Amino acid sequence: MLEPQNSLFSAATLQTLLEPVTQIKPFKTQLLKWIGNKQRFAHEIIGYFPTDFGTYFEPFIGSGAVLGTLAPERAVAGDILKPLTEIWQMLSTDPETLTRWYAERWQIYQQHGGKAGYEIVKASYNALPNGADLLFLSRSCYGGVVRFRKDGYISTPCGVHEPISPVAFAARVALWSERVKHTTFIHSDALETISMAGAGDLVYCDPPYVDSQTILYGAQDFSLAALLQAIAAAKRRGVRVALSIDGTKRSGDKICNIPMPAGVFEREALVNCGRSMLRRFQMAGETLEAEEVSDRLLLTY
Repeated sequence: MLEPQNSLFSAATLQTLLEPVTQIKPFKTQLLKWIGNKQRFAHEIIGYFPTDFGTYFEPFIGSGAVLGTLAPERAVAGDILKPLTEIWQMLSTDPETLTRWYAERWQIYQQHGGKAGYEIVKASYNALPNGADLLFLSRSCYGGVVRFRKDGYISTPCGVHEPISPVAFAARVALWSERVKHTTFIHSDALETISMAGAGDLVYCDPPYVDSQTILYGAQDFSLAALLQAIAAAKRRGVRVALSIDGTKRSGDKICNIPMPAGVFEREALVNCGRSMLRRFQMAGETLEAEEVSDRLLLTY
């Protein structure tokens, strides 16, 4: 059993706890839209990574923002959602097919006047979940929030903005396929992926957030306690682990002070994530100036 430690967390002091050790160029071109997408500030997270490591592991791949920005020489990335891993595996093995997937569904969207076409693609996914439909839905759903019911059914309505053209998406595929060419993508539970890491490797975890992301696939069954146990075991093997977790919301007015186990994490920092994607979805048409979010970044090293 992991015993909780007294948290260092406070909105006033966390900003000064840790400074990034490296500088990396931002990479702001999204392949997928996804709740919790860290594309705009992935370079800040990477700034806290060690400068030397073996294999990079990312067990909650999501939009792949940190992976794509880091572009590691050797990596393993996985996710428990099979249609999502199908997208990443296709990017790695056959990017032309990935481009075709998007173009075919974009054409359905156009032929049926937008919203009706989106609903056709969504119905196809909900009848038989697959990466091809999920790819288009992630780029065209409302607010970029792919919302799942407990049974895996996607319920997010069509977005208000036109999805990018197949030509524009093809350009993104070409860019991303080059950046992840050294990555092996697997359909795997996060704990299994973490167990693959060995001494000298680096793991970055971006799990569903306890405070807000129960609408994610599998999030209802997600166990933070089990993840922390896996991180503690990885640390004992000589693996270095970075964990993003709830920090502050409502521009610092709400502090998500989640207790952490003693002796696992050595340092922490706050990373400003900008305005909440989830709140953008929930507060359609309302101002978001007071909805700034900061993530807590915990490091085992």
